[in-house]
Amino acid sequence: MRGAAEVEAKGHGNLTRIEELAAFSKKLPARRVGIAFRVAVSREADIVKQAFDQHGFEVHSACCKMCGLISLPTLWDSGLETVCSPIGQAFLLNHESTDLNSTAGISTGPDMLFAKHSAAPGTTLT
Repeated sequence: MRGAAEVEAKGHGNLTRIEELAAFSKKLPARRVGIAFRVAVSREADIVKQAFDQHGFEVHSACCKMCGLISLPTLWDSGLETVCSPIGQAFLLNHESTDLNSTAGISTGPDMLFAKHSAAPGTTLT
């Protein structure tokens, strides 16, 4: 709790969310950082990965469509779509022994499943 308070006191309004998360991760200390993201924000997830790389973290990522388990009719009646696998994302990052995870673009419901099955604490970026 102290580390979080220190980061907030020094960075509130001055740091980006990623900079705050990097500063907090160093207080834990966390060396391995995971990013679980929705395929629609792949470009943004890569930017986040590069930012964490620059802060010296070992970064692991998991796209929501990584397992490609089931195809279901889309909501927009445009064919089949592979469903997201938030539990698979959590298991992958658990396997990589991440110390802290962040999520980007994951919908309500799947984000809760990810949080439930993630061994590491986490936060939402978007």
